[in-house]
Amino acid sequence: MEPNKPCWCGSGKKYKKCHKNFDEKLHILKMQGHIVPDHSLIKTPEQIRMIRRSADLNTAVLDQVAAAIRPGMTTQEIDDIVYTFTTENGGIPAPLNYEGFPKSVCTSINDQICHGIPSEYDVLEEGDIVNVDVSTILDGYFSDASRMFAIGEVSDEAKRLIKVTEECVELGLAQARPWGFLGDIGEAVNTHATANGCSVVRDIGGHGVGLEFHEDPFVSYVTRKGTEMVMAPGMMFTIEPMINAGTYEYTVDEDNGWTVYTADGMLSAQIEYMVLITEDGVEVLTK
Repeated sequence: MEPNKPCWCGSGKKYKKCHKNFDEKLHILKMQGHIVPDHSLIKTPEQIRMIRRSADLNTAVLDQVAAAIRPGMTTQEIDDIVYTFTTENGGIPAPLNYEGFPKSVCTSINDQICHGIPSEYDVLEEGDIVNVDVSTILDGYFSDASRMFAIGEVSDEAKRLIKVTEECVELGLAQARPWGFLGDIGEAVNTHATANGCSVVRDIGGHGVGLEFHEDPFVSYVTRKGTEMVMAPGMMFTIEPMINAGTYEYTVDEDNGWTVYTADGMLSAQIEYMVLITEDGVEVLTK
C-alpha cells in the first residue's frame, strides 16, 4: 500500500503509521519459509470490539450453566438454559442447525470427547464428568468456550484428568504470544499431557473464530515448537485441547454422525479458551 493511504485495518491511521512495519515483518518471515496469516485472519479494531461483546455473552451463558448444573439434571435441561439465556439477550446459539447439528450446545459426558448431543434421556449422575461447549453469535460475531464440570463426587482418575487438562490449557496459553508459532502451543500441551500418562486427540483441535464459527487456522496440539503459523497481533483463535486418559484414538457415533468417543472407553476432558494475540501478549476473551 501507499504509505500515506488509510491503513487496510480500518483504524483510520495512515498505513505507514499503522500496519506497514507489521506487513514488512510478515513478508520477511514468509521469505524465511514460515507460514504467515493473511489480512483476512487479522481482526480490525471494530471487529475486536464487537467480538468482545459476543464473548461476554458467551461467558455469561456458561456462568448460567455453572450455577444450575447438578446430579439428576438432563443434558436437555442444559440445552434449554443455553437457548433461553442466549436468545433473551439478543444472541443466537451458534451450534443450532450448524451443518445439521440439532441442538444449541454440545454436552459431552465421560468417554465422549466432543459434540455430545443434549437429550432428555441423558441424565447427569453422581461421578460423571461433562464438557459443556457454548458458542454464541451476537450481531453477526462469533465466540466460543467450554468448561468441564464434575457432577458430585467424582473418581480420583476423573479429578486428575480434569486437573491435567486445566494445566495443559494454561501451559498452551503461556506460549500464545505475538510472533511466536502455533506449534509452540501444541508442544507445550502435548509434552505435559504425555508426561502425565494422558494422550492428546490429534485430528480435532482449535480454530480461528470471530467472523465465522470456524475459521483458519487449524490449531493442533501435537505439533512441534517453532512450526505452524506465526501468531501475529490481531489473530484470534481457540485453545481447546482434548485430553484422553487412554489412547488418542476415537470413534464417531454411527447413528447421529456427531458424537466423538474415546476408542478405549476411557475418560476424556476438554477446556476451551478463546484468545486474541495482542501487540504485547495475549488477551483471553472467553473461558
